[in-house]
Amino acid sequence: MTEALWYFARGSGVISLVLLTVVVALGIGSRSGKPAFGLPRFAVSMLHRNAALLAVVFLAGHIVSLLFDPYAQLRLVDFVLPFVGNYRPFWQGLGTLGFDLMIAIVVTSLLRNRIGARAWRAVHWLAYLSWPIALAHGLGTGSDNGTWWLWAISIACTAVVVVAVGWRLSTGFSRFPARADREVAARLRQPEAKQLEEVR
Repeated sequence: MTEALWYFARGSGVISLVLLTVVVALGIGSRSGKPAFGLPRFAVSMLHRNAALLAVVFLAGHIVSLLFDPYAQLRLVDFVLPFVGNYRPFWQGLGTLGFDLMIAIVVTSLLRNRIGARAWRAVHWLAYLSWPIALAHGLGTGSDNGTWWLWAISIACTAVVVVAVGWRLSTGFSRFPARADREVAARLRQPEAKQLEEVR
């Protein structure tokens, strides 16, 4: 039973990293006014949301399995307060920090209508911070941190995020051109509206 928990904890942690990579890439893609990854914007947004939910599910599985695994020797406080664990406290603390960031994102997403879009967006940017923290946590702790396959997955995830960020920063990235056209048109109409008010 203990061995099964350890395998599940390792696997769910890696899957969470892969899904979080997909979430970051799709999050960047959803900000484009053009179809991203060959998909229309609504499909990219839907995949982004579903991948985020799956990432949270696998992250919860990762945490619960480690809590019941006697080898990990984790306490409840280790899931809340970073850098206080007994086993590799720094690397484990990064995992706790990433978990705390994910909780903040989930809670604010559930309360989005109450806290407003601006506050939600500010917290949502933490998703970009949680990705490198999760990557470092995976490479720095656990029994697989020296294996070729974990490094291969980590390099692939890094390449995906680097390409997505490079595209976001490039001149070819068009951010909601239709919205920009509407804003320009609205600014052009403002002097006309003022003139009509003056005539009245």
